[in-house]
Amino acid sequence: MDVETIRAFNRVVTQRIGALEEEYLARGRPLGASRLLWEIGRDGVEVATIRARLGLDTGYTSRLLRRLEEEGLIALEQSHEDGRKRTARLTARGRVERKLLDRRSDALARSLLEPLDERQRGRLVDAMGVVERLLTVGAVELEVVAPTSRAARFCFRSYFDELDERFETGFDPGRSIPIDDDELVVPRGLVVVAFLHGEPVGCGVLKLQSDVPAYIKRMWVAPAARGLGLGRRLLAELEGHARRHGATVAHLETNRALTEAISLYRSAGWREVEPFNDEPYAHHWFEKPLDS
Repeated sequence: MDVETIRAFNRVVTQRIGALEEEYLARGRPLGASRLLWEIGRDGVEVATIRARLGLDTGYTSRLLRRLEEEGLIALEQSHEDGRKRTARLTARGRVERKLLDRRSDALARSLLEPLDERQRGRLVDAMGVVERLLTVGAVELEVVAPTSRAARFCFRSYFDELDERFETGFDPGRSIPIDDDELVVPRGLVVVAFLHGEPVGCGVLKLQSDVPAYIKRMWVAPAARGLGLGRRLLAELEGHARRHGATVAHLETNRALTEAISLYRSAGWREVEPFNDEPYAHHWFEKPLDS
């Protein structure tokens, strides 16, 4: 029944928004090409990033880009540093076309609402918001990465910057208990990064220590990805890795300014304990048995 409902929903949506038409929004090209034009945006974007965001294969993306280039809407630039990387940018004509697509997309959205009364409009918009969030949750992928990877470095910098903004005294990574890169490679530890459409939106690290509890650190979720349950999912993923590597207990600590993190840990079965280290930025220390 669930599958049938989803398929029926898909049929209605694709028909109502014109996804099946050869000329989407009467612009002489299919939806895929118009969506690509919109994704390139005002500042341009790497072709690899577009593919990741939209989940398109290399061949199809190349065909769409070639079509837009032939129309004079985009220009493709090759990186001087890496010949394998290309950036797509809108031409002046492409920027005009993108504005027109925005206006027609707005008109299409209004046409979906106009036949409905106020109550029905509210229900439709609310339901669409729920569908968007839940589909986004399903698109997030968790991956173990090297601590020196670009994704891990981005997450760590973002995490440190946020702590510096939120802590009363700011945050200096040099004062915190250090974690070296070689401690975050199996069997000594690991880094988990959450990716959404190919871009890092969250992370957590795990130190695996023999004869002592596993240690979870650097839990962070990008502001744009909050409200999707990603923090809980990252925490469960790290607990699972710790369990699979033989840990029976895990530790973590946090600052009192991170109230949402404290609530998460408590609701996930972690209990407060006496301080087990001298982390200068910590106010709360937590422990959780993993053998169950």
